[in-house]
This record gives sequence, structure tokens and C-alpha cells, in this order.
Amino acid sequence: MLTVHSLCWLCQMPLAIPHWGICSRCSRTLFTTQPRCPQCGLPAAGGALVCGRCLRKSPPWNRLIAVNDYTPPLSGLIHQFKFNGKAELAPVLARLLLLKARQSGLPRPDSFVSVPLWQRRHWRRGFNQSDLLCRALAGWLGCTWHPDAIKRVRKTATQHQLSARLRARNLKNAFRLELPVKGLHIVIVDDVVTTGSTVAEISRLLLRNGAASVQVWCLCRTL
Repeated sequence: MLTVHSLCWLCQMPLAIPHWGICSRCSRTLFTTQPRCPQCGLPAAGGALVCGRCLRKSPPWNRLIAVNDYTPPLSGLIHQFKFNGKAELAPVLARLLLLKARQSGLPRPDSFVSVPLWQRRHWRRGFNQSDLLCRALAGWLGCTWHPDAIKRVRKTATQHQLSARLRARNLKNAFRLELPVKGLHIVIVDDVVTTGSTVAEISRLLLRNGAASVQVWCLCRTL
């Protein structure tokens, strides 16, 4: 869906390519230039090298990419997307993820997996933001995506209210895999990754069931 009058979501200037949603000038401001660890996605002086945190204890996924930190103007777009019902921002934000993946030289995955919401939260919001991002990415890259691949089997407390340790405990055994993933290279898509507890739990679930590799693609990576 196009924005009103095909204007850039950020600067409100007319777009040369309307379906992009954000002009090329504003797009450049959304991508981080800070060196990041290729595995955990957090700031790291080594740039392309795995950081000391991951050398001491690596996360369960293989790679993580993020467009930027949760800071304006990207945070404002995500807030409109999730909480103001602006589902038309999904392909605009998904395009940023695709550009970041190409910049990072990541191979095309076999399948995308979205992070499920609890049923009541999904109903209140009207959509799952991760589903909408996956749908756009899978369509562009010709990959499979099944919105019901991961089921949230129990209600959990809201993550942002918990410490890192309690987040991990809160999500233990909260998900169930519904489809075979053996031998597949899979990308988990989420909007914001903070401590990484959610994507870590899903990564472990996928790897236990034979996934060949797991990447995480997110719009924002922060603590």
C-alpha cells in the first residue's frame, strides 16, 4: 500500500519510486554506521570480527543483522507500525531489512519464520508485525514462509517489564514447532531485539529439530 500522495514517510517530499515509501536520502539516515558484531549484532570495535561477548558465550543463532538502534527516526516508524495500526509500513520496513541483508552479504535463506504473538495480543493489535515483514521478504526472495510454523503455546509476561534473566525464564518452553525444518537455512524476523531471549528460544527450538542454520533479521538491536 502506498503512502498518501506517494510522499516519503519521513520528509514528506514526493517519491521518485512511490512503493519504496521512504526516499533515498532519508533511507541513508536510517542505517547504522557503527561497527557491530556479526553474531550478536551489538556494537563491537572489531567490525566483521566476532566480539568478546560471543567468544565467551555465543548466542544460539549464527548471524544477526539490524538496521539500527531503537532511536529516531526509525523508532518512530516502528511505533507507528505496531501501535498506530499503520500496517502499510510493513513493506517499507521490510525493504530496509532486505537492503541490510544484501549489504551484509548474507545468503538467501530457505525459509522465513515469524515471532508469534499471544492470541489476545494479536487480536488487540489486529496483526502480527513479524508476519507482515516476513510476507514481504518471502515474496521478494521467493522463499517459503508459513505464519503458523511457530506456535506460542502459553501466555507469557510482557518482556519489557522483566530483567534479562527473567526474560529467558519467562519464555522457556513457550513455543512449539509445527513444521519440519531439518536441513533448512532459516531466518527469524522480528522488529526489535533487546536481550535476545525470544529469538534465542526460537533458535534453540529450530536447531533442536534439525535446522541447518539460523539467522535473525531485525529492524532494531538494542539493550
